[in-house]
Amino acid sequence: MIPQRDITPTAALRLGLCCQFVSQPIKFRVTTATAILRLPRPAQLARLAELCRANAEALLAALQFCAGHGIGAFRILSQILPVKTHPEAGYEMSELPDGADIMARFRACGQFARANHLRLSFHPDQYVVLNSPNPITLANSLAELDYQAEVAEWVGADTINLHGGGAYGDKAAALNALRRNIERLPASARARLTLENDDKVYTPSDLLPVCADTGVPLVYDVHHHRCLPDGLSVAEITARAQKTWPAEPLFHISSPLDGWDGPKPQRHHDYIDAGDFPVEWLGWPLTVDVEAKAKELAVARLMADLNREDAPSGR
Repeated sequence: MIPQRDITPTAALRLGLCCQFVSQPIKFRVTTATAILRLPRPAQLARLAELCRANAEALLAALQFCAGHGIGAFRILSQILPVKTHPEAGYEMSELPDGADIMARFRACGQFARANHLRLSFHPDQYVVLNSPNPITLANSLAELDYQAEVAEWVGADTINLHGGGAYGDKAAALNALRRNIERLPASARARLTLENDDKVYTPSDLLPVCADTGVPLVYDVHHHRCLPDGLSVAEITARAQKTWPAEPLFHISSPLDGWDGPKPQRHHDYIDAGDFPVEWLGWPLTVDVEAKAKELAVARLMADLNREDAPSGR
């Protein structure tokens, strides 16, 4: 079933954990095409089935941890089904031993998430670029989005989030290519797609017209906006980004590793400085993915900081 952004809203803020853990014994297993292709095909499929099944079990454990620790959202690892779309090592679930059982395990994760009001999302890797002029890159990107939409349907994830891509020497033409290729997506991916401003090419002001034209929501990354400003305030972009969402918005927060006056403010810190959290994001239904290297520890610390009576008033 294609989602209509019909996630159950929270009373106010929900914080999200991104993909992995640093202190919990919850691990997702990956492999490389090189390693898989050393094996004969039956052994490849058996190995891939083992990894997929293990990742379904790890996902359920991750969601159980989130539900038990007040974490309201979880971003699913892009390679939850390892090398799924590789031209040689890739596979269909029907090819895997017990593939139907593996899909059932993922669907059980979705049932758990819905029962516990957990929001799930995907954020494809940087090589997924919808406005690439390279037809091979574009074809691979479309295949990757199709795969992630398939898993998103199993688990009930409502968001597949992408950066705008490259400018390729002509930002206006690149944004038009992005518009065109969004319309090429299959319905299951198109309905879940969101766009995120980045820290090198596309500001919120660049992407908001694309969002208006296509109906694709904007995932507002405030760290990226601070690194690549566009003349508009956090409050202004927050309000405009919120209007692109027909349901609870999803935004991103991170803090610079060496502070805002450091040499490379784009680099992420282990934790979030609560002073970097916009006051405009408090008090209304919003999901905020915490992009910090300390993962679940960073989410817990930010949660505690925001709940303090003397919490910082925001940057």
